Amino acid sequence: MTIFLQFARYASALREFVSPTYRPERHYMRGPGPACARRGGDIAGPRASFR
Repeated sequence: MTIFLQFARYASALREFVSPTYRPERHYMRGPGPACARRGGDIAGPRASFR
């Protein structure tokens, strides 16, 4: 059974090397970054002041 698991892991690693899966969450930001926090800007934007 361990030979089969080793072969499956090898095949999976080879497939990932040849054709990597695309995961957009690794490439795009999901919100304001640390530079925005350092500037002290309002994260919610100008509409938050109309309460």
